[in-house]
Amino acid sequence: MVLCLFCFSLSFYARPRGKARPRKARSTDTRVYLQHADTLSYDIYGPHPDAQFVRGHVSFLHRGMHLTCDTAYFYENSNSFEAYGNVKLRQGDTLSLVSRRGYYDGNNEMAHAWHDVILTHRNEKLYCDTLDFDRMYGIADAYGAEGIKLTNKKDVLTADWGRHFTDTDHSEFFYNVVLTNDNGLRIDTDTMYYYNKTSRAHITGPSVIKQKNSVVHSEDCWYNTSTERSELFGRSTIYDGPKTITADSLYHDDKAGYSEGYGNVVYNDTTNRNMLTGEYVIYHDQTGEGYATNRAVAIDYSQPDTLWMHGDTIRIYTTDINTDSVQREVYCYNHVRAYRRDLQAVCDSLVFLSKDSCMTMYKDPVVWTQGSQLLGEEIKVYMNDSTIRYAEVLRQALTVEKMSDSLHFNQVSSKEMRSYFVDGKVRQNWAIGNVQVVYYPIDDGDSTIIGLNYTETDTMKMYISPERKLEKIWMSKNSGTLYPLTQTPPEKHRLPNFAWFDYMRPTDKDDIFVWKPKTAGTELKEERQRVAPRRAKRTIQESQPQQEATATPATPDNQENPATPEKPESPENPESPENPETPASPATPEKPSTTLPSSSSEK
Repeated sequence: MVLCLFCFSLSFYARPRGKARPRKARSTDTRVYLQHADTLSYDIYGPHPDAQFVRGHVSFLHRGMHLTCDTAYFYENSNSFEAYGNVKLRQGDTLSLVSRRGYYDGNNEMAHAWHDVILTHRNEKLYCDTLDFDRMYGIADAYGAEGIKLTNKKDVLTADWGRHFTDTDHSEFFYNVVLTNDNGLRIDTDTMYYYNKTSRAHITGPSVIKQKNSVVHSEDCWYNTSTERSELFGRSTIYDGPKTITADSLYHDDKAGYSEGYGNVVYNDTTNRNMLTGEYVIYHDQTGEGYATNRAVAIDYSQPDTLWMHGDTIRIYTTDINTDSVQREVYCYNHVRAYRRDLQAVCDSLVFLSKDSCMTMYKDPVVWTQGSQLLGEEIKVYMNDSTIRYAEVLRQALTVEKMSDSLHFNQVSSKEMRSYFVDGKVRQNWAIGNVQVVYYPIDDGDSTIIGLNYTETDTMKMYISPERKLEKIWMSKNSGTLYPLTQTPPEKHRLPNFAWFDYMRPTDKDDIFVWKPKTAGTELKEERQRVAPRRAKRTIQESQPQQEATATPATPDNQENPATPEKPESPENPESPENPETPASPATPEKPSTTLPSSSSEK
């Protein structure tokens, strides 16, 4: 009795508990079994003396694989068979293979199929003329004279030959590979690795990807056929009509029209003939927004001379895109440098608005044209089809022109300057407000300097010919002195705010990346704008005479009224407050001048 209880307890604790089940080991039986055939024959003198010939509803079984056919030669000694007519192989619930002819090697678990082969694996179908299927490693090699084709719910792939992996559910295709789907996608390449679960394709070799909105050229690309997003490597290019973007690495979303590039990125618009480059560039085609940084450069080649403009960061914003009233805003800020063969510029930040075709430079802007230099607190340039039509310098304007002897400088200083252009050539220069001029007239005979002409006026207008020759000058009331060159006072050779920043000037398109700040102490100090003080408010009681406090004395009938005192004259500035601490008519302070060391500036 005790022995029975002991055996029962051992059997109870040895039983598996819960949902845990012991894993079934792979069967060690490697024999191929003939399950059924309508007829079986054996002919030792026939063409297959070691084979059993079976016919009619033939069925074989081998390690989870079930195969049926019309007729077969069964080689029991070599554990293999040849199948003919309506060959169908089934493995589990996810894989099947049909063909007109087949051969199976049970020792190596290799299946070979010929003629009208169709391999079905989950939602994929692989069509080919010849297929070798390794059941042990789950690899199917497909090829044929007319190529192969793979289809699923979304995509269709064709190639000369390929390989399908049943364990990882991905395929490899080689030579003349084409992928298409209903979204208008077409990919042409030499090699493709396609992953069915994620709908991702890895494309290598020279490839062309045609989408609804763009065309991609790449030699190394990952493409998602469901989301239409691609990751491009190896110097790829995206074409969107007249616009292209090229980079070492690109991320592109065709649905959203979004592109993000890394490494030597070049965005080119052949319609507007401009480019945007940088080590990192983002552009959103549907919104027209762009961003570039790390050696960012905006390039305009719409004119005979190309303009290169660099800044730490360049941003582009577009409104009313794809309409006739499209407007664009470009912001370039921090360490802005621009170069063109006939024009160079430096400033801290720059803004371009297409609405009024105006480009504005802020914070210590300096512009050079040939031997001339122009600077001020703010410079505005108005364009007309990429050609300058009007420019103005606001506050502390100064223009300097170096003479041919490189020792003397023509100078004009004023509160404001304006320039008017015709066909890209300056025709008028205006100087307005506190104008000071240092001019060295030249003898037309021997081209020597006659002397120094120092002039002060309020407004000056210069008219220039298309050949850049001065035609005439108009001035309002002015005072001036012509000094012989040998008798000119030393302080008259330079205006108080004279500065020559030739050391900052960009020398070529590569020099725009080298920031050259102004020498310490020569930065332009922004003038504070004077605002007229507000008029003090007076109460009604203050404006009326205090009748209660002071009574008007009675006037005798025989006495004439005293003379009424005259009304005092109003002050010159009616806006002045009546605060005694504030002067009634504050005088406008003189414009502060920036005195620069002549020796260091000239160098």
